Amino acid sequence: MSLRVLNPNAEVLNKSAALHMNINAAKGLQDVLKTNLGPKGTIKMLVGGAGDIKLTKDGNTLLKEMQIQNPTAIMIARTAVAQDDTSGDGTTSTVLFIGELMKQSERYIDEGMHPRVLVDGFEIAKRATLQFLEKFKTPVVMGDEPDKEILKMVARTTLRTKLYEAMADQLTDIVVNAVLCIRKPEEGIDLFMVEIMHMRHKFDVDTRLVEGLVLDHGSRHPDMKRRAENCYILTSNVSLEYDKSEINAGFFYSSAEQREAMVAAERSQVDERVKKIIELKNKVCSGNDNNFVVINQKGIDPPSLDLLARAGIIALRRAKRRNMERLVLACGGEAVNSVDDLTPDCLGWAGLVYEHILGEEKYTFVENVKNPHSCTILIKGPNDHTIAQIKDAVRDGLRSVKNTMEDESVVLGAGAFEVAARQYLVNEVKKTVQGRAQLGVEAFADALLVVPKTLAENSGLDTQDVIIALTGEHDRGNIVGLNQHTGEPIDPHMEGIFDNYSVKRQIINSGPVIASQLLLVDEVIRAGRNMRKPN
Repeated sequence: MSLRVLNPNAEVLNKSAALHMNINAAKGLQDVLKTNLGPKGTIKMLVGGAGDIKLTKDGNTLLKEMQIQNPTAIMIARTAVAQDDTSGDGTTSTVLFIGELMKQSERYIDEGMHPRVLVDGFEIAKRATLQFLEKFKTPVVMGDEPDKEILKMVARTTLRTKLYEAMADQLTDIVVNAVLCIRKPEEGIDLFMVEIMHMRHKFDVDTRLVEGLVLDHGSRHPDMKRRAENCYILTSNVSLEYDKSEINAGFFYSSAEQREAMVAAERSQVDERVKKIIELKNKVCSGNDNNFVVINQKGIDPPSLDLLARAGIIALRRAKRRNMERLVLACGGEAVNSVDDLTPDCLGWAGLVYEHILGEEKYTFVENVKNPHSCTILIKGPNDHTIAQIKDAVRDGLRSVKNTMEDESVVLGAGAFEVAARQYLVNEVKKTVQGRAQLGVEAFADALLVVPKTLAENSGLDTQDVIIALTGEHDRGNIVGLNQHTGEPIDPHMEGIFDNYSVKRQIINSGPVIASQLLLVDEVIRAGRNMRKPN
């Protein structure tokens, strides 16, 4: 009533109504994403305003592309997207976990319990679960030669939740090799050094890893070779076109000869630069059948292209700046910014450079490089939504391998961690908690089971049977996960099902925080300056 006095236009949702709005929003978002979890999850089809279709299982893509109007649901979706930004995976799990925390709390709140007591219990349970996670994780030694098998298992676990099995297994090798290729000892892993190119062409199983680079443009002169072997590569950022001067100057000439001389003088600057490149080519390529490729970040005009083509040099102009960094890492050599002191030392090397023409587009492949520190994942697919789906999956796969290398540990998957953490909270932590906060711990523990429950549900199994079987095994001291084909408990370690440690930690950290904030809302007031109803 007091608010009505202040602002007669205000809309107010009182205690239970506000809480239930928040709980229903969380449950609604949970129901949308529930069926996506795990390798047996279903696919959502998003249709845009223009009728464009996106098929996806990736929670992050769904939450970004869907138009969500409920303010509470938007808040939960943002948490999940932040989860994706920090660790690259676990969006669906975050939404499910928050939704389940709200659902469990609803039971107690309807019985007249105060939300603040529940929130205190959540806080205790969260701290205990994080400590348990530290004990539960499996350390992985990363040294100079990381264990490829572990990395493959982690990548496979991530990719299978995004794509069908055969495709996921093929991408697993590609992703692991790509990260190992760009990894340098003592430095962080920069995933931008893996170029992701896509071609609408052939089938999705033709996706491959190119140890080298794929550029999305070709040479611009008809006489240049389309394929060359044993190439020296000059990566340059030099303008090889005639630039108009900054100032406007007038020239007066009285005869045709003077005009000719002036035109020659204008071109001479550019021609000098081109000649220096040709001299270097003659120096390194004389007496052998090596070729010479110039990849330039700035432009090369037709007369210069012609001079280069006559000298038998392949020239590409206007390459992307990111590709200049990648080229130097892939082929060796260094990027030159002027042609004054060109030496053979600044050249890179590639065994094969060839052009592939696909419809209107040209692609240039630079392959067979020595000791590459940059590579390209070439995604192929018959149509756009297949390519988009693979692209999202590859990005998540790369992140999962990177996370494993940085965490130097993994967590057993298939729902094993959630069940183990729940048993730990119920059997040990709850006994140490005084008073009503125990119920908060219990609600948190039951909410953790949402992952194995949903995995079972999506595989068409009976959830109660599965949970009873899993908790029974855990009580006997066996750490087991869920076999999605049979519904029997399995040892995730033997099956090679591993999750990222950082992803789990992030979920346990962010889920309860958002759920607690939403539970403590007791009035939703629409009375802001820009929130008034239009009259």
